[in-house]
Amino acid sequence: MTFKPLEAFNLETKVSAFAGWVYKDFQHFLALLFAVEEINKDPNLLSNVSLGFHIHENYHHADRAIEGALMWLSGGRQTIPNYSCERREKSVAVIGGATSALSISMANILGLYKLPQITYGPFDPVLSDKTQFPSLYQVAPRISSLPRAIVRLMVHFGWTWVGLVVSEDVIGERFLSDVTGEMVRNGVCVAFTIKIPSEKFHFYLAWKVYYRVTATSATVMAVYGDAESLSLLRAAIERFGLSKMVLITTFHWDFTLSIEKVKNNYNFHGTFTMANLIKEVPYFRDFLRTARPEKYPEIIVLKEFWESAFDCSFLFPELDGRKCSENVSLELLPVHHFSLTMSALSYSVYNAMYAVTQGIQELLLSCSELESRGNKDCLVPHLWQLNEFLRKGKFHNPAGELVIMDENHRCAAKFDILNFVIFPSGNGELVKVGEVDPQAPPDQDVIINETMIVWPGGASQAPHSQCSRSCGPGFRKSPQQGAAACCYFCVRCPEGEISNQTDAEQCVKCPDDQYSNIARDGCLHKVVTFLSTKEPLGMILVCMILSFFLLTALVLGVFIKHRDTPIVRANNLNLSYTLLISLKLCFLCALTFIGQPTTASCLLRQTAFGVVFIVSISSIWAKTVTVIMAFRATTLGSRVRKWVGPRASISIVLSCSLVQVTICVIWSGTAPRFPEMNTHAEPGLIIIECNEGSVIAFYCVLGYLGFLALVSFTVAFLARRLPDSFNEAKFITFGMLVFCSAWASFLPAYQGTKGKATVTTEIFSILASSARILGCIFIPKCYVILLQPDRNTR
Repeated sequence: MTFKPLEAFNLETKVSAFAGWVYKDFQHFLALLFAVEEINKDPNLLSNVSLGFHIHENYHHADRAIEGALMWLSGGRQTIPNYSCERREKSVAVIGGATSALSISMANILGLYKLPQITYGPFDPVLSDKTQFPSLYQVAPRISSLPRAIVRLMVHFGWTWVGLVVSEDVIGERFLSDVTGEMVRNGVCVAFTIKIPSEKFHFYLAWKVYYRVTATSATVMAVYGDAESLSLLRAAIERFGLSKMVLITTFHWDFTLSIEKVKNNYNFHGTFTMANLIKEVPYFRDFLRTARPEKYPEIIVLKEFWESAFDCSFLFPELDGRKCSENVSLELLPVHHFSLTMSALSYSVYNAMYAVTQGIQELLLSCSELESRGNKDCLVPHLWQLNEFLRKGKFHNPAGELVIMDENHRCAAKFDILNFVIFPSGNGELVKVGEVDPQAPPDQDVIINETMIVWPGGASQAPHSQCSRSCGPGFRKSPQQGAAACCYFCVRCPEGEISNQTDAEQCVKCPDDQYSNIARDGCLHKVVTFLSTKEPLGMILVCMILSFFLLTALVLGVFIKHRDTPIVRANNLNLSYTLLISLKLCFLCALTFIGQPTTASCLLRQTAFGVVFIVSISSIWAKTVTVIMAFRATTLGSRVRKWVGPRASISIVLSCSLVQVTICVIWSGTAPRFPEMNTHAEPGLIIIECNEGSVIAFYCVLGYLGFLALVSFTVAFLARRLPDSFNEAKFITFGMLVFCSAWASFLPAYQGTKGKATVTTEIFSILASSARILGCIFIPKCYVILLQPDRNTR
């Protein structure tokens, strides 16, 4: 290949590249060759200059990289620092460093002379230190977002239980720290962590790695490291196999290098590789298909690669077995030897070549301007002057991508998702199935065509990799004590709460007007209800109320009709009328508890209940006092006679009732009752009921009622043996006993029920206590009046 000298400066421009000749690394050289041809053909780039290159081999060893740098500086086969012995051609820049270690090795030598070095390996923040590496530049995009990209892929497929395997070095430790933090933020747990030492294959170590991987339930494993540092892992996979384990790797580890018989090796089938998102370079595939040794006879390394890759010979076919054919092409090589798809490193070489070209072009333009001004110092530019233009370089490559050399203003990388597929023919290929943009919103960061994905083990869909089975709708996750956050139990949502998604952290409470269904995955609207006269229970209660009301009216009628008989007259006629009328009202006040509660009914029901019942109990208390006073008044000259008259009875009833009325008035004035919607009493129902306003006032009403009943019972009990044909005290004692027992049983029942049952309980207590008083005090008298009139005598 000929090189055109710079007419103005009499300088030949060349670029030196360092690479390691693994078969697949040969694409890096072809990318360089393609870029040089493309640039030299473009009339708009370096019109007076032709680019050339030198190739130095380093075999991926740091010491060979240092030796190559010294040889390049010395200009010959001997390495003589600070001397250029045999060099006739002066290069302007170095493109080299497939790894950070190699780049640093060369930079320690080249940086002393401020010689521009452009590394095409993966981006490393360490190399951005311009104090330590003043003339070192990186063209690869920043991959600080790689851990996030890998985790976003895990989240996309719902993999929350994932193993991590990294190389046991500084880079591996840094990646492990970054990806672990990203996993925690996204709810993904680490099933196991393995650090692979940089050791040669040993059966025990390989088995140990295999055992650690297969000892857990995780079916996904993320791997980070280069081919050399992960050689032990590769050996373990090839020896023992992980056919059902999904591997997520990065472009740092090209696992296809080790696959010699793809057709019989499915250990890596279905593996995902995260590679820098690169745009397709026009005509590069066509260039690779047509690249042959006869097309570039002066490039000896291409001929050597051809003979090695195709196992043939150009010069001595009779010795080496067969003659190299002119009809073969690089596309015939298997994937573990060569791929027509441009790799991320080759793309960086391509961009590095254009970065040097742009820097040279700007340097020459700058010198031309200085020369036009009479400045003769720039006739022959120095190599270090190129640094200024490389440092600020910015250009669009032929693929249309903006390349920024300033590392501080470079955007984070996007990534291709490549799926390794072994076709029935036995050939393997990395197929692009999606992209990951770690900077995009969570619902837009992963774009993937799942129909194109091939899964390990012949699975038809993505495997599950979870510590615990997913909790379906209606359940929530409950952490397992001492286990990772992804290990949990599934707990059913309680009544009134739901979860309508998988793996819900918490159950969501239904609105007050709704309730949870049986499956606990949805809310249903509650039915508004109350104790109505249209339902069977309401009808039965109304019939009972009216029956007792009529029965009481009948008893009152019997007493009125037989008011002149001894048995009626002996029981204080006025108090008997008052008691029977109040009992009728007691039965009727139960009706206020039936039907839809309103403000009026809520205000009336408890007031009516408290006042009417206290009148009944006051009448009984007055009867009891009257009986005792009557026997004491029989003594001549007794002062008790004046307390036996009707005025005394009326005074007792009014005074006792006045206390209850006062309590009810205070209750209504300070905490009035009102209707409300009870959404919690019964599931699926909204009970319209009365809010009592003040529970203390309600129990004060009941307490006063109970107190008076208990006093009446006690006094009547003590007077039960008074001699009398119609001893009222016996009936009052028994009536108060059953009355107190009715309300004593009401209190626990009232506290233990809710909704309509509470109202029903109070109605039954009203009916039971009133009916018992009626039955114990008046029914025996009616029996005598109607069925045994002969006993109705003095």
